[in-house]
Amino acid sequence: MQRDGIIRELEALAPQELADTEDDGRIGLVIEGRADVGDICTALDVTPRVVARTVESGAGMLVVHHTPLWEPVTSLTGPLGSLLGPLFANRVNVFVMHTNFDRAPRGINDALAELLDLRNTEALRMGLVGDCSLDPEGLARRLGGPVRVWGRMRGLTRLAIVGGSGFDPDLILEAAYRGADAFLSAEMKHHVALSAPIPCIEATHYALEAPGMRRIASQMGWQFIDDPPEVRNVP
Repeated sequence: MQRDGIIRELEALAPQELADTEDDGRIGLVIEGRADVGDICTALDVTPRVVARTVESGAGMLVVHHTPLWEPVTSLTGPLGSLLGPLFANRVNVFVMHTNFDRAPRGINDALAELLDLRNTEALRMGLVGDCSLDPEGLARRLGGPVRVWGRMRGLTRLAIVGGSGFDPDLILEAAYRGADAFLSAEMKHHVALSAPIPCIEATHYALEAPGMRRIASQMGWQFIDDPPEVRNVP
């Protein structure tokens, strides 16, 4: 399996022009490895466990949602050097699909909508809104972890979703105008919760975005490496 062919396929799936400007220079092939990639792994993030599993598998490409190179790099030392060193040593390509995959048909938000059985969906500026038959407890079961509800829920028939950190006041307002009863995303801020016109349901960043990477791995016959953050609720 040749790297250039895989890249063409991934860029057709999630064209770079769909991405936010903040992703300029941070998506696509961010680490170049061998041309013949063989097996491919996918994950949400480039973590030490993901790197180790990728190298152990002999894969020649790792496809992720979040780049390991958010800031300009002037040296590969310390934790970053330790993280990326095995990828360079084994000539593993790293390909990133971020906000372009959020917006792509059959991307992160579509996979989340499928997981939650949303119907009659329509696109928002980021994410989407659709008819929902689940209550917050049902959403938590589908997502595989607890959710936190901000505001008073008076029934849930139409839900807005944004995978990742999407609690933007303008997006919440747009969702409310589209008839959403609630807004599901991650990483709520206090002042946003206080001003939200509809209840907000907070899940983890990982729970909302990993399904999209898991689904593309399943569709492509690639190996998905699950590496959620360890979170413990303390009474």
